Amino acid sequence: MNQSILFPDMQSWDEALQSVNFTAQQSGALIECYVTKQKLEKLFGSTIETEQVAIEVFVEYRFDLEELAEELIEDEALDEGCIVID
Repeated sequence: MNQSILFPDMQSWDEALQSVNFTAQQSGALIECYVTKQKLEKLFGSTIETEQVAIEVFVEYRFDLEELAEELIEDEALDEGCIVID
């Protein structure tokens, strides 16, 4: 894991984007990261009905999702300044 990319233990549900939002910090810069409900459902293996379940699934798969986000950040695969895992 690249120690120059940090992930604070904060996440929230973004209703408009149907995604869990979390933040990465690289060299002092904050990078907004999103993981879509569709991606969470693939990981979970079932339909996610509520924001609470989406957050719980995110927390359960947090390490794997942070690894994916880290790879996208290192590859500079930003979408309008954000990382989207879908």
